[in-house]
Amino acid sequence: MNQHGDVMSRSRLWSVRPQISLFWHLAPCTPYLACQLFIQMSGAPGSGKSTMAKLLRSAINGVVIDHDVLRSALLEFSLPFDQAAKLAYDLQWTLAQDIMKQGFSVIIDSTCNFPEVLDQGTAYAKQYGYTYWYVECKVEDVDLLDKRLRARDPMTSQRTGVDHPPSAAAAHGGRSLRGQDHRALFKSWIEHPCRPKDNVVVVDSTGNIEMLRDYILK
Repeated sequence: MNQHGDVMSRSRLWSVRPQISLFWHLAPCTPYLACQLFIQMSGAPGSGKSTMAKLLRSAINGVVIDHDVLRSALLEFSLPFDQAAKLAYDLQWTLAQDIMKQGFSVIIDSTCNFPEVLDQGTAYAKQYGYTYWYVECKVEDVDLLDKRLRARDPMTSQRTGVDHPPSAAAAHGGRSLRGQDHRALFKSWIEHPCRPKDNVVVVDSTGNIEMLRDYILK
């Protein structure tokens, strides 16, 4: 997308490796005053979705809706884990509609593993006349994802490692996780993401986060 939200290409994949030096000038990131954007983040846990969402927010004068914040808050009321997840999605969409009615750009920061989530996002963007973009943060190294997850300060609804699902999933009656191959699950998320057909940006989020942000905004 460019500075007015115009479609520059239908689908893009870009990576920035730390050992590669890049010297071209990137367009400055100024607020998108003439365009309303609906950005749907995607990527495995630990891939950098939330970090990227926050960087994009300040550049487009938008509002981030963090699914984990909503789900974690609901879990504080001792709701079953799966029920909290469903309610968090309901709240997520309700908040998105309210924010769009106020005229602000929206960034949905949640996993995007199911077609229903994509369909809901694109439908709301169309309903309110927003330009839709899907932004996927991709990390193929499961061990790196595990390292990131172990290093972060987790919310109640979040994993503490690739092989360590949220403690609340067991404490509040989540679906049984016994015998589940968590690394295979991560591999599935990485290798078979749920993407829309158009307006897709995929970035290798092992690279410099600011450069990736600038690339997304081009």
